[in-house]
Amino acid sequence: MFYHVKELQYHAKPERPDPIYAKKLQEVLGGQFGEISVALQYLFQGWSFRGDEKYRDLLMDTGTEELAHIEMLSTMIARLLDGAPVGDLEEAAKDPVLGAILGGMNPQHAIVSGLGAMPVDSVGNPWTASYINASGNLLADFRMNLTYESQGRLQAVRLYEMTNDRGVKDMLSFLIARDTMHQNMWKAAIAELEAQENIVVPSTFPRELEKQEVSYAFFNLSRGEESSQGRWASGPSMDRMGQFTYVAEPYPFAKKPKLNPPPPYTHNTMLPKTPRHQPPSMY
Repeated sequence: MFYHVKELQYHAKPERPDPIYAKKLQEVLGGQFGEISVALQYLFQGWSFRGDEKYRDLLMDTGTEELAHIEMLSTMIARLLDGAPVGDLEEAAKDPVLGAILGGMNPQHAIVSGLGAMPVDSVGNPWTASYINASGNLLADFRMNLTYESQGRLQAVRLYEMTNDRGVKDMLSFLIARDTMHQNMWKAAIAELEAQENIVVPSTFPRELEKQEVSYAFFNLSRGEESSQGRWASGPSMDRMGQFTYVAEPYPFAKKPKLNPPPPYTHNTMLPKTPRHQPPSMY
């Protein structure tokens, strides 16, 4: 059950309207790494989890907070759209300033949403549920959560640099701080799970069933050997269950594949028979 309170988690009021910036702000609302994505990702991970209650509670707490961030961003976008010229567009465009606004804003903010936020990114791509990752394996999911918080904070910081509006900066500074907490939080949860399960997901798969001779081999498959200098190329593996090795010239493990001819009913392109047919003469 969810319970909504009318107050915002934090201020979401710009100094002045800015329809162009409203379009930019849509990215951290409805983009791949936006608040809609993380809110539903955490909630679905929590709803589906069947283990330790503290992890479910962690997911539900954080997913619910992200719903609050959706509300903050939606409010800020609506306020940034106040006063957007949506009347006689041709007449408004005669003014260079208004013309620039019309050219830079998302017209759907006026046509579709009535000067409100939408579940889309900054170029109008609709948000999609395919952004959500909820596998049932918490270590895999928490690593994805850390990635999403890292990308989300990166985008929020870039948006912070794109405005001089003190109200917008104030709200973004709060969201950026929460992303700092969430990155640290997921990192702490990952470390706790790794201590229990080790680092390879899933840890329950029998190790003797994988080709262990290549479990810790780094293959040099591009020109140059600069990659040999990395931590991944020598020394103990990160799971402490093997030794990294660097294979400078990896060899194929299997022969060149040869497929059977296609059956006639597929109407595929047929290979020429030997002796090779000559192309018809032009003369």
